[in-house]
Amino acid sequence: MGFQRMRAYHQKLEAISKSWCGEKMERFTLTKLPKCCDLHETIECQRPDTIDASREGGAYHTWTMKHPSALKMFDQMMSGAKKKRIAVFLDYDGTLSPIVDEPDLAFMSEAMRSAVRDVAEHFPTAIISGRCRDKVYDFVQLQDVYYVGSHGMDIMVPSEHPNNCGNSDTKVSCWLGNEEVLFQPAKEFLPKIEEIYRALDERTMKIRGVLIENNKFCLSVHFRRVNREDWIILEEQVKDVLKDYPNFRLTWGRKVMEIRPCIKWDKGCALEYLLDTLGFGTDTDILPFYLGDDQTDEDAFKVLERRGQGFPIIVSSIPRDTKASFSLRDPSEVMSFLLRLAKWGRNFSASNSF
Repeated sequence: MGFQRMRAYHQKLEAISKSWCGEKMERFTLTKLPKCCDLHETIECQRPDTIDASREGGAYHTWTMKHPSALKMFDQMMSGAKKKRIAVFLDYDGTLSPIVDEPDLAFMSEAMRSAVRDVAEHFPTAIISGRCRDKVYDFVQLQDVYYVGSHGMDIMVPSEHPNNCGNSDTKVSCWLGNEEVLFQPAKEFLPKIEEIYRALDERTMKIRGVLIENNKFCLSVHFRRVNREDWIILEEQVKDVLKDYPNFRLTWGRKVMEIRPCIKWDKGCALEYLLDTLGFGTDTDILPFYLGDDQTDEDAFKVLERRGQGFPIIVSSIPRDTKASFSLRDPSEVMSFLLRLAKWGRNFSASNSF
């Protein structure tokens, strides 16, 4: 019955994912981005790197009054958690690993891997990244977590989850059937993504330092190593290529341009999909944690805000506009938080084993 329910849910999601995107994003002040799909609505967004780091100081302290440290607030956050079922969702770059100039070298530390492993022993844990799902797995190399790639457009769910799916005396089995469930709402766009990748590679080859990453269901144009005076040239080249592909949209991350199919699917949709997969879709006792550092993680923060459940936590060392309720400065604080959460899980399990 559980697997049949999931199949029906898949059909529902497939229908939803066909809807064209139309959400307006924050204004990006240089130039407008191409119109997205048939809604004739211009998508604009802010380049996070334009934020002046000199604002940190007192401004950061003021910002943390609204988005307090998840480490300092840990005890308060967990005060009612014993009656809840916890699930943990993590971004990768900038959250589990530091942001680096060479994306292929964004390795997580063994200490961080151990912290994630400890959390996954006690709570369902998923990594939701803009990277290709296989690449994220190569970085993390843990068996007992869910991997979601391409900003939520590539989800692989095992037929059985090995973890206890809740904080109760009764072990809850996350049985989904006798086969793996693969959900890829943008599969039909794969041929066009390959075309765009080849076109971008050809058009940008003379721009020194640019790196185009094929994440299967989306493309990332990294310009962290590009000279600042070439940024606008690169932007114009990317937009010029996309003129021939109206069913794709352009958004911005941390010194990266993201090209994605123009469907209504993002990390927030992936979060809801996973919550439903874990049997938490309509559960009022679920307590999700979502940790992320990028603009694309805001979609997941909005989902938790709308649901009125869980803790959206932004990883940032500078003040930023965000829907997150709590904050952590960097991956080192993320690791400290995960270790505390794993310890809380061990202590809770021990106290309920008698």
